[in-house]
Amino acid sequence: MTESLDANYARAGYHARQQWGARPALLLVDFAHAYFDATSPLYGGEGCRAALVHARRLAEGARSAGVPVIFTEVVYQPGGADGGAFYAKVPALACFEAGRETQKLAEGLDRRPGELMISKQYPSAFFATSLAATLRWMKTDTLVIGGLTTSGCVRATCIDSISHGFVTLIAEEACGDRAEGPHRANLFDMSAKYADLVSTEEALAWFETLKAT
Repeated sequence: MTESLDANYARAGYHARQQWGARPALLLVDFAHAYFDATSPLYGGEGCRAALVHARRLAEGARSAGVPVIFTEVVYQPGGADGGAFYAKVPALACFEAGRETQKLAEGLDRRPGELMISKQYPSAFFATSLAATLRWMKTDTLVIGGLTTSGCVRATCIDSISHGFVTLIAEEACGDRAEGPHRANLFDMSAKYADLVSTEEALAWFETLKAT
């Protein structure tokens, strides 16, 4: 390819912005203690800590505006009998066995009464869960996603979100990964093909505009 990447993507129309809807939901993916425990094999360091700060802000702004907040978790039976090939591929997923401290929601991100927790065994929050049906029942048209990790469960959820027909926004500052390279590469690719990237401030300002609707 002789043209630049930017020129090639522009010619294809990648990174086009979408028309956002009027009934969003905020989905916070897999903010588990495993990513914040320095002794855990899934420890994500500063990238995950920064994402948690922004996720807390988004959750508060969404609640204030009446936007539903939904959480996801990865959870397995002890021994991983329900984890299948994913559990076999990634030994560190044992951190998400039921009853382990590393499986629990990270400190600093509280789940309020009435807020849903979607339990899953695979990367996408949509795969083999009730999430799509629940969002349709709520008449959600736009899904704002933040979570851990950008290159893993966030990306998988993003692709399934647009595949299910939801306008998809990635709250980029509320996404984290253990390394900057995969984090940035996956944000770039999601922006090109599947979602709009939004800052925390942009998302919060949009939530505010929905209060009167």
